[in-house]
Amino acid sequence: MISKEAILATLPYSKPFLFVDSLVSVTSERVKGMYTFAKDEYFYQGHFKGNPVTPGVILTECMAQIGVVCLGIFLYEENEGTPQIALASHAIDFFLPVFPEETVTVVSEKVYYRFGKLKCNVKMLNSDGALVCQGHISGMIAKNKTNL
Repeated sequence: MISKEAILATLPYSKPFLFVDSLVSVTSERVKGMYTFAKDEYFYQGHFKGNPVTPGVILTECMAQIGVVCLGIFLYEENEGTPQIALASHAIDFFLPVFPEETVTVVSEKVYYRFGKLKCNVKMLNSDGALVCQGHISGMIAKNKTNL
């Protein structure tokens, strides 16, 4: 079984586009991870003037990195080696803003993993445990990028 540290090392991202600080738990059914949005993140410069708020697309990316890519690496690694993962679809509802220096927790539960497609129900909570956003995200998983 692949370790949480090995999953993090396998992620195909780096700063400034890495939105995973730690994985709390990973099983074949679920993943839980965390990320803290630093006050100097590049996207706060213009979103919004004088009142920085984390863009919804970045919150979605954070949920996809933790909830689909980390879980996908775990599931694929159990069976076949190191995967390439691409976003297939998503539908997210937003309820609360996320500001600079906030830590969020992402919890993802597998709906299905078959024929190279992983679909998850994903939610993001703020440090008070309040629901920031939720929805579903799907990704395609393949041995290399030419198979996506």
